[in-house]
Amino acid sequence: MAQSDTDRSRIMRAVKGKDTSPERFVRSILHRAGYRFRLHAAELPGKPDIIFRTRKKAIFVHSCFWHGHDCKRGARIPKSNTQYWKAKIGRNIDRDVRSIGALKALDWSVAIVWECELKEPNSVMRRMSMFLDGELCLPAQSLFSQAKADCEDNLPPFR
Repeated sequence: MAQSDTDRSRIMRAVKGKDTSPERFVRSILHRAGYRFRLHAAELPGKPDIIFRTRKKAIFVHSCFWHGHDCKRGARIPKSNTQYWKAKIGRNIDRDVRSIGALKALDWSVAIVWECELKEPNSVMRRMSMFLDGELCLPAQSLFSQAKADCEDNLPPFR
């Protein structure tokens, strides 16, 4: 059934930009593990979802669809208005890459948690714990599946 422009507009207005379910889930995992953090630091590039100011670490919790992840859900493009959606997701990816680059220029370490990863919360917690405690240098993912490590060790990129 085709949606009218007003229906589509109403649906799109309901899409939240912060305090999403995946974001709240990651915050819950981190809080239970004893980490304390701040949210949505407006003064930092890209307004990271979760920040650890003293550690200079930022975490973005990305929806696979909206940020163009290469998983099954992220690779799906709507059948209607395809050109619009490709351009929209492309702009999101470009903005993410710029934000991560700007954070790195300020000497912040950045991690991305993808929505699809949340099916395995223990794995996410283990990776975030290693990232926050300095045991793991995560790649600054370019979001085009071209993850490049910014540190000397050759750890496999995490998606």
